[in-house]
Amino acid sequence: MADATMDVSEATRLAQQGGTALQRGDLTEARDTLKRVVDAGHANLQVWLMLGEACRLASDRDGQEKAADAILEQDDGALRALIWKGDCRRAAGERRAAASWYRTALRRADIIGTLPASLAQLADGARTAAAELEREFGLAVDAGLAARGLPPEARSPGFARALAVMRGEDHVDYELQRPSSFLFPDLPQRRFYERAEFDWAPAFEATTDAIRDELRTALADPDLFTPYLSHDPSRPRVEFNGMHDNRSWSALHLVDNGTTIPEMAARFPATFAALAAVPQCRISVRSPSILFSLLQPGAHIAPHYGMINARLICHLPLIIPGDGALTVGGEARQWEEGKLIIFDDSIEHEAINHADSDRVVLIFDIWRPELGEADRRGVAALFETVDAYR
Repeated sequence: MADATMDVSEATRLAQQGGTALQRGDLTEARDTLKRVVDAGHANLQVWLMLGEACRLASDRDGQEKAADAILEQDDGALRALIWKGDCRRAAGERRAAASWYRTALRRADIIGTLPASLAQLADGARTAAAELEREFGLAVDAGLAARGLPPEARSPGFARALAVMRGEDHVDYELQRPSSFLFPDLPQRRFYERAEFDWAPAFEATTDAIRDELRTALADPDLFTPYLSHDPSRPRVEFNGMHDNRSWSALHLVDNGTTIPEMAARFPATFAALAAVPQCRISVRSPSILFSLLQPGAHIAPHYGMINARLICHLPLIIPGDGALTVGGEARQWEEGKLIIFDDSIEHEAINHADSDRVVLIFDIWRPELGEADRRGVAALFETVDAYR
């Protein structure tokens, strides 16, 4: 709330005073004066930029990051603020978070092209910092894998090549698979896998009624479902067609990134019993993920890619009120209650519900059948290492 004792003209005068102090290097006066404008509720983007720069020069990381956050709320592509976030997270020891901010900033710099001198200097610093963090990360990965019994000589050929691709030492460019986080090379480029290929599928599909009964009880409490996507303030904001914090695509998680939610296990005993016979993908704190996914009438999940191609995603359709489809790599399939759809989510995919009521499916992941035990062990050890590094 704006300070009623400070009018706009006074705020403008103080902003100019703070800018002048910043130009002459009086960081104390600059910060104190500009902060008065902020505290009075009159700060615009320029005031935040000046205050953030004063804090940066004074090595006031808290003030610098607060300014960066305020700027990014107004402009999530503000290059200076993106770099500041990387600097602040690195100073706080959050190396992977810092790397993500630097990567986002450098992509933004590439889009902008020619930069003003002051921004070019910041971008060069971000590029150097990102490279240093990447080298640190590479050493940590090798050490972590060795500690988990996977020194270079113990790695499967497929996993060794996957690491080379991750490091940029090898290159693959597939027409379909484009995972956003990790690519295991030389796997079949298949959009869908058929239910008949999995011996566990018939028995699992036979439990559809019992799972749906438990789901219907949960649907009576709509607060159990929360938006599928929510913004993590520790990472750069990535827009997804308005779906962040949007209840039109919501979820009820039973197992969230490898961790079973105890109250859900108690609430859905039949569902957990059925899933016990499924060869679930287990990757550190990434997988399995098991959830009910609810898509409201008319909701459209825009085309996107999943994070890794070492797993497959399974949909068990439970409530399908009418027309709607899952499209993977340009091939659309209709959901049918009780019939599994199994697909590679590292291929571009989207979903839409054309019906006049909610569509609900149970989603879970399984290992790709082409990955041998040694490959699976390598992938799991890699992500255990990555998550420990955080």
